[in-house]
Amino acid sequence: MEVLLLYFLFVNSLTFIITGYDKFQAKRNKRRIQEAVLFLLAFIGGSIGLFIGMIFFRHKTSKFTFIMKFLYIILVQAVVIYLKYNRNI
Repeated sequence: MEVLLLYFLFVNSLTFIITGYDKFQAKRNKRRIQEAVLFLLAFIGGSIGLFIGMIFFRHKTSKFTFIMKFLYIILVQAVVIYLKYNRNI
């Protein structure tokens, strides 16, 4: 359980930092982080880091398609967690 906690702490911290870096690059009109990378990090456990990064850096909060895809990832994660703890997968 402790290893899992450290994994989520690492992935969420990394996702938060990368979200901030992408916002920094966006302000400077430089090469950006692909949305697919942000979604991948969120999908593998960095949803909280991406959400906090979106709010803290005010990044991607006005992009409707990005938010909808992000919400889809959260929905999938919620279903997996529900099935894991209520159906003993």
